[in-house]
Amino acid sequence: MKLYYTPGACSLVPHIVLCELGLPYELEKVDLNSHTIEGGGDYYNVNPKGYVPTLQLNDGQRLTESGAIALFLAEKLPEAGLLPTSGSLERFRVQEWLFFIGSELHKGIGQLFNPQLTPEWKKAALAGIEKRLAYVDKVLTGQDYLNGARFSVADAYLFTVLSWTKPLDIDLSRWPALRAFHDRVAARPAVQKAMQAEGLL
Repeated sequence: MKLYYTPGACSLVPHIVLCELGLPYELEKVDLNSHTIEGGGDYYNVNPKGYVPTLQLNDGQRLTESGAIALFLAEKLPEAGLLPTSGSLERFRVQEWLFFIGSELHKGIGQLFNPQLTPEWKKAALAGIEKRLAYVDKVLTGQDYLNGARFSVADAYLFTVLSWTKPLDIDLSRWPALRAFHDRVAARPAVQKAMQAEGLL
């Protein structure tokens, strides 16, 4: 398999999952400003959407979207426990978190990187983001991960999005459980491996 990624972007989610599972993969770095692949090539020919991640399978098929790729990978090695049993309520809880993170946190925090964002719009966006971060902080109070004691693909997604708060000067210390969660996940060997490979450490 081959993962097309940009350092620190949402492609870090499937990268972490690949490392957690110990599956073999190759990396292809993408410059999202020029939409070119390191070493040459137009990234739009790989993914017409123009953004990362893209996972190219061994048979040449491609899969996009962080959450979908993470679910696909977790299914390949169910014994690793990154995704609860199919049909269980716990499984749908993980999916519930993936949808929430994708729609409420990823898009919310991600928009703050837009240099054309007006101060008024940024203030309004931050108010919504802070409300959602406070909600997740409350959920994480007294537990290690989103669904309790076990790390899942949803935690990889939350960690990645929370990592964007630092360059945006959003202080996570206001939410102690979130800050502790971020530090806890950052210390996982698979997360360290993925971040090291992307030049983030």
